[in-house]
Amino acid sequence: MLESDLLHPEILQVLGSIGHSSKILIADGNFPFATKTNRHAHKVFLNLAPGVVGACDVLKAICSVVPIESAMVMSPPRAGEFAVPNPQIWDDFGGILAKVDFDRGLQKVGRFVFYDCCKSDDCHLVIATGEQKIFANLLLTIGVTK
Repeated sequence: MLESDLLHPEILQVLGSIGHSSKILIADGNFPFATKTNRHAHKVFLNLAPGVVGACDVLKAICSVVPIESAMVMSPPRAGEFAVPNPQIWDDFGGILAKVDFDRGLQKVGRFVFYDCCKSDDCHLVIATGEQKIFANLLLTIGVTK
């Protein structure tokens, strides 16, 4: 039995085959996985039901096995139905990242820039969650072990 917070064999296999500067997308239940990610990225579907498994659960597990160099989120629009100045889940992400000595803050980018980053050749792992909170998409860049 592994003594780690991450036990999912498929995710561990992918993490073991990628390295520094590789990107991992933790996506909420609304993310368009089929059209807005690197078509060669390994996709793991943990979206069992609405709210299960959550994005924060996945982030905690990922942070237990790889160092994080940067973290990017999709900014909501400034006006309209989905205008939210600072989604609550971003504070949750920040709290989890702070526990692993990540203090660089979340990089906020617009929707289409975020999609372009998710479609890049560097994005090797896409994890679909059942997260119901909006703007709960997080693109992590793996760092180096100190």
